[in-house]
Amino acid sequence: MELAHQPSMWDLAEEATLGPLTGAVTRHELGRGAWVDHLPGWISGSDEILEVLLGDIGWREDRRQMYEREVAVPRLLRWYGGDETLPHPLLAEAREALNAYYGPELGERFVSAGMCLYRDGRDSVAWHGDRIGRGRSADTMVAIVSFGSPRPLMLRPVGGGHSLKFPLGHGDLVVMGGSCQRTWEHCIPKTAKPVGPRVSVQFRPRGVA
Repeated sequence: MELAHQPSMWDLAEEATLGPLTGAVTRHELGRGAWVDHLPGWISGSDEILEVLLGDIGWREDRRQMYEREVAVPRLLRWYGGDETLPHPLLAEAREALNAYYGPELGERFVSAGMCLYRDGRDSVAWHGDRIGRGRSADTMVAIVSFGSPRPLMLRPVGGGHSLKFPLGHGDLVVMGGSCQRTWEHCIPKTAKPVGPRVSVQFRPRGVA
């Protein structure tokens, strides 16, 4: 896949490495039992991983019915089950670090890794919550690690209200927890600004999608 991207001017590490979680993550209480943890630059040297993710890892284009016609989903997708080898060893290391840090609070492990490739500003995801499966009725967590050009992750309460914005790009981490998938929505909006590709890696427990 030939997608040009601009390396980060601030992340100059030659080798991808994980930073600490303890004492580094900032929690934002959203209300109604929802919260978001945010840690910019959790993975340094993240462009090394981005290069792998922009390769031939089995990206697919989904289509969906919209009114009377079928349209392409505006992003590419790849899903890894818990028994599949992730395309870069640091992603497996990141999942284990998340399990060690959040496991006592979550009460289970992150298992799957869903990936979205936003090729440019025309790719997006509409307002939604991850409510397929147990996320519809139970508190859970979704941990997202971003690679590539920053794009804003927007959050708003279900039913409307003041929105929050978390810019996510080179090695940044955000974790949505508690009731966040039921009581809040999130999206990645389109932009007319020139932006390079971004890959979002979403770690989820079993039965959450």
